[in-house]
Amino acid sequence: MKISNHPPWLSTKKNNYTNLRVESLSLIMADDAETPMLLVRAVDGAVDYKGHPASRSNTGRWRSASFIIGVEIAERFAYYGISSNLVTYLTGPLGQSTAAAAANINAWCGTALLLPLLGASVADSFLGRYRTISMASLLYILGLGLLTFSAVLPSLMDGFDSQTNMVTTALFFFSLYLIAVAEGGHRPCAQAFGADQFDGQDPEECKSKSSFFNWWYFGVSAGATVTVMILSYIQDNLSWVLGFGIPCIAMIIALVVFLAGTKTYRYSIGKNEKGPFVRISSVFVAAFRNRQKTSPLDCHGFLSEQNYEQFKFLNKAMVVCSIAEIEETKAVLRLVPIWSTCLVYGIVCAQISTLYIKQGATMDRTVVSGFEIPPASLQCFMGITILVILPMYDRIFVPIAKSLTTNPSGITMLQRIGTGILLSAISTIVAALVEMKRLKIAKEYDLVDKPSVTVPMSVWRLVPQYLIFGLADVFTLVGLQEFFYEQVPQELRSIGLALYLSVTGIGNFLSGIVISVIDNATGGDGRDSWFSNNLNRAHLDYFYWLISGLSLIGFVTFLHFSKSYIYNRNVF
Repeated sequence: MKISNHPPWLSTKKNNYTNLRVESLSLIMADDAETPMLLVRAVDGAVDYKGHPASRSNTGRWRSASFIIGVEIAERFAYYGISSNLVTYLTGPLGQSTAAAAANINAWCGTALLLPLLGASVADSFLGRYRTISMASLLYILGLGLLTFSAVLPSLMDGFDSQTNMVTTALFFFSLYLIAVAEGGHRPCAQAFGADQFDGQDPEECKSKSSFFNWWYFGVSAGATVTVMILSYIQDNLSWVLGFGIPCIAMIIALVVFLAGTKTYRYSIGKNEKGPFVRISSVFVAAFRNRQKTSPLDCHGFLSEQNYEQFKFLNKAMVVCSIAEIEETKAVLRLVPIWSTCLVYGIVCAQISTLYIKQGATMDRTVVSGFEIPPASLQCFMGITILVILPMYDRIFVPIAKSLTTNPSGITMLQRIGTGILLSAISTIVAALVEMKRLKIAKEYDLVDKPSVTVPMSVWRLVPQYLIFGLADVFTLVGLQEFFYEQVPQELRSIGLALYLSVTGIGNFLSGIVISVIDNATGGDGRDSWFSNNLNRAHLDYFYWLISGLSLIGFVTFLHFSKSYIYNRNVF
């Protein structure tokens, strides 16, 4: 049975094999008509690069996932090469204030983390994950190339005058948001495509898929840690052109690595003619239109008691929609309370690459005589924590917890997420205490009105807040990835991972809004705002206490909704 001679990503039409159902044992004819029939164990719902049923032994699993993890390491190297030290570039060469720089970074990070919702929907409904990743990578390389050129412009135009600054700033932000668009297509699809290499219906591969999310984040953190350690030094001490150019080279390598694994990948195929968004929206429309009617069918015969009672108004859609469509719509709707209560975690996350760095820039950063570490390099302690803790979590904590709870993952996904939210609140409390101490020392040494003078307080005092937040990431971010991948319908898994990214994306926007509001409310009329350019007169400690309180409120609310959450264990 010959299925296709063409790779699925080259087809310009909707996949003709949407309804293809591949059994665990399939007979596949090779391209050569004289080749005898071969008995191959195939993966249900997946094809290889030729469009044939994907062989379980020759495609997917860790070999294919390793290519994709390698790509993501390079992509994270590129992304953090830009974002980790962006506040220094904005407040330095571009001459922006602390509050304006923080707001701009929050807006850009928020956009980069929200656009995956659009990129994932395009991938899930039209292009497919492979083609979306390939096209996004090309766009990423273009954006990084233009960003590097924007750093070269001042030298080409004889320095930074007002006209040069305007042109440079415009090109810089255009390039930055082009990267955000590329990020929107690349990030959710790459992770979903990596997880697709494991068959959730196979017990052994299902176990590997759970570990995949841990090792995925391990690789991502490794790329980010190397970036922070190397590129922040290059950008601060050597050249911004080189600091932006190296990430561009990393993305070119990432694209080559991704394409090299093409023949080994499994490509998921849809099981429904209607697109996922069409199905979900049709359920809401049908339920609204039939709100005054009684369904002629008894849902109890098809839906579980819990699913029947939860979001009961959607049961009205049974007049025109299938049970599966109602089930998957309810599955998506159940995610909303969990998603919304995690947003406060995103607000805390936004401070790592903005205010924490400005805080460190005022402190004693001397390692040895004549050498100071870049303030952005402290972010590497988050990465180091993740690199140390994640293997211990996967190889030690999970088996021990599994023996106590009988849960294959040790603890539930929601328990893991909640633990991280609590840890993030603790990290901001530590940050507030450290900032109070820094302000006290600045006052004791009469440095309040001398912002350019280093406060005689070691920058290593900031390390605990980075370590604690790195530990929080191990729990919350990895937990969110697995949760939003597993708890959405199969055809919406790119969207699920985009939802996880949108937690930090919306958090960045909320952080920017809060900072702008507080800056306007506490500044003006000769007063120093909480985010004054002179941090010795600012009150970052007040802001840290504020988001600590919000984090604790978010944690309590999260616990409330977690108790009533119904896990979806079906594959639609």
